[in-house]
Parts: sequence; C-alpha cells; structure tokens
Amino acid sequence: MLLSPALSSSHLPQPVGRRKAARLRLSIPVRLITVWETQAGVLLDISCTGARIGLHRPLAIGAGGYLRIDTIEAFAEVVRRAEGSGGGINGLAFDEPLPLETVLAIRRHAEGFERTQRAALREQVRKWVTGAS
Repeated sequence: MLLSPALSSSHLPQPVGRRKAARLRLSIPVRLITVWETQAGVLLDISCTGARIGLHRPLAIGAGGYLRIDTIEAFAEVVRRAEGSGGGINGLAFDEPLPLETVLAIRRHAEGFERTQRAALREQVRKWVTGAS
C-alpha cells in the first residue's frame, strides 16, 4: 500500500518505551460527555488505545463517557487521575481502539485548528494596531 507524503511512516507517531501505541501530542479543545455532565477540556495527547485530557473537574477512576473531538466520538473509561490547582488530568482508555486513520484525522483537525487560531490572533493584532474595531 502506498502512503501519500502526508501519511508516510516518518510522519506517524512512533511507540516510545512501554506504550502499546504511539502517542500524538496535541493541545486542542474537546468535550467529555458523561451521564451527569458535559465538560470542556483540552486534549493533551491521543493514541489508538487512549488519550490524556485536561479538565476543570477530572473524573474518578472507573468513570466513563464519550470523548468528542470535533466530529469524532469515542467511548472511554478513566484509568488515571491527577489533580492540581484549578483542575486536573484524566488518562482515558478507549473501549475500542481507534483506527490509525481516525488518529491521523484528529491530527489534521489539530493542524487546521492551530492555523485558524493563529490567523484569528494576527487579525486581532492587525485591528488593534490600525485602531479598527
């Protein structure tokens, strides 16, 4: 199977240490949907088997919910919890592993999100410098 340059093996996350699946480090908004609430959070990293997210109120170990990243949803269970001032981090294990194509789609979404954020910031600075509102 031939891979396009954007999907070549040199661009794929590589497994490190004892990890079963390579992690892709990101910083994009996500939603964690449980039966009790929906929380906005930040996706810190993701792999085919799980993710790490920052939340204002991290869930207890064993809690479950749907992680929504743009239009992608995956059911996950909390397997790790760390709290700090102002929030914490949950480590999630997916019920079913995500296909590699889905992880790559999340990466493309993250790249587009970052470009959009940078463009919005440049436009805001331009307006401030020129005195436009």
